[in-house]
Amino acid sequence: MRMYDFLVPSVNFMGANCIQVIGERCNILGGKKALIVTDKFLRNMEGGAVELVVKHLKDAGIQVAYYDGVEPNPKDTNVAEGLEIFKNENCDMIITVGGGSAHDCGKGIGIAATHEGDLYDYAGIETLTNPLPPILSVNTTAGTASEVTRHCVITNTKTKVKFVIVSWRNLPLVSFNDPLLMVKKPAGLTAATGMDALTHAIEAYVSKDANPVTDASAIQAIKLISNNLRQAVALGENLVARENMAYGSLLAGIAFNNANLGYVHAMAHQLGGLYDMPHGVANAMLLPYVSRYNLISNPQKFADIAEFMGENIEGLSVMDAAEKAIEAMFRLSKDIGIPTSLKEMGVKEEDIEYMAEMALKDGNAFSNPRKGNQKEVMEIFKAAF
Repeated sequence: MRMYDFLVPSVNFMGANCIQVIGERCNILGGKKALIVTDKFLRNMEGGAVELVVKHLKDAGIQVAYYDGVEPNPKDTNVAEGLEIFKNENCDMIITVGGGSAHDCGKGIGIAATHEGDLYDYAGIETLTNPLPPILSVNTTAGTASEVTRHCVITNTKTKVKFVIVSWRNLPLVSFNDPLLMVKKPAGLTAATGMDALTHAIEAYVSKDANPVTDASAIQAIKLISNNLRQAVALGENLVARENMAYGSLLAGIAFNNANLGYVHAMAHQLGGLYDMPHGVANAMLLPYVSRYNLISNPQKFADIAEFMGENIEGLSVMDAAEKAIEAMFRLSKDIGIPTSLKEMGVKEEDIEYMAEMALKDGNAFSNPRKGNQKEVMEIFKAAF
């Protein structure tokens, strides 16, 4: 029986209005001035998450500075800009407000503030040697779960390839999942981030690094997301659906933070790097095709996924039940308006060979339950084309 570890942030706040304790938490951590890492849309939203966070911080006597230049698929240039403000403003902690882009950018700033050289030098697993500044992550989307993971995903603007820095030092010290901060998210963003969360749960469940603890988190995440994503897309003010999606995303993040991911993410990172494609959309389009490829690695687990997603598998063989999981993934994506093909998203067929090559070098590829080669990964891309 192999040994495994299980990593989560030290403190995680969940539920409506949990954001009100953020100032108190900063004081406990000894912070004096926080860099708020976010995007311009969230910073300028009246009554939005950033405004609310800053109010609670100022009430607690915490000073703030802002970096609001975060882009989707955050880039090394975003990290450099944020680092300059962090240093010039003499900040001693980082508060990320948003989805995965904000959280990853904030982690990148923390790494750059405490490690010399280029960020690319630290791509890989457990390459960091110094503690980061305290990071508190305020999540506003039920999707990436970067607020509870050790992953920092940044795009190299020179090569247009995403690289991943995986380290326990990246874990935020405190995470906040307040569903009231998610109700104003547009339907398209809700759909994309929700499918990202589902992909986390499914890839973690079938990962070769899965264990009973990660399985428990992944199973509940698949159920919560499958049962609530449609409703959250249909009506953003549905607080029951929003809260269940927040829990589902959190559990999926806890699962993949410890079980790792697979080819869906390894391939999606290439689409994000080359085409700046929204990460959740890329995952959603690839998920059923990669799952069909992976199906022979563990048919029983895919049959389980079909049941978790609400499919009736009574009387079916394991393989037929496993196929039901693929059907359920396609149907959920269609119901919530996810684009149906890579071609529709502007992907060029001549880039497939390069993307397949780079996908196999991505850190997420090594935990995929089926070991493939470049030709096979190219075929998966083509199937989704």
